Amino acid sequence: MDLKEHIRSIPDFPQPGIVFYDIATLLRHADAWQVAMGRMAKAVRAYQPDLLAGLESRGFLMAAPLALKLGCGFIMLRKRGKLPGPTVGLDYGLEYGSDRIEIQSDAVEPGQRVVIVDDLLATGGTMAAGIALLRQVGAIVPAATALIELTFLNGRSRLDIPFESLVAYDR
Repeated sequence: MDLKEHIRSIPDFPQPGIVFYDIATLLRHADAWQVAMGRMAKAVRAYQPDLLAGLESRGFLMAAPLALKLGCGFIMLRKRGKLPGPTVGLDYGLEYGSDRIEIQSDAVEPGQRVVIVDDLLATGGTMAAGIALLRQVGAIVPAATALIELTFLNGRSRLDIPFESLVAYDR
């Protein structure tokens, strides 16, 4: 199955000149969704994760069902102030400013293997920050994955671990 046939491209969203790759069309197609999760499970299983970490917010849509399929736990990496209880955070730079990502301080036990998951890899800044944050709390991060990779933005080059995607767009 060609998963690209189930991902809608929306030009000029959220601003002019940007093409948004909408996974909602894939999520609502039961067969395509099953195929995507099966392929991601096959790619991630080799890294023997204890946990999958989903990046806010569409990464949750990938990581939670994938963790269930693989029989491992799921944790969330969220924007500032979104998680209850004590958190650990990391500030990171964006093209036009900065952001912060946080994790609950007790989400990972030192030495646990955590694969980080998102819906899309663009410039790699958020994914790289997620990897750094997971390491900061003692995780071993053997790999990262996303449904979509925008190869023309070269985000993979910002990651120092293996990265796998199911669909790539080169422009």
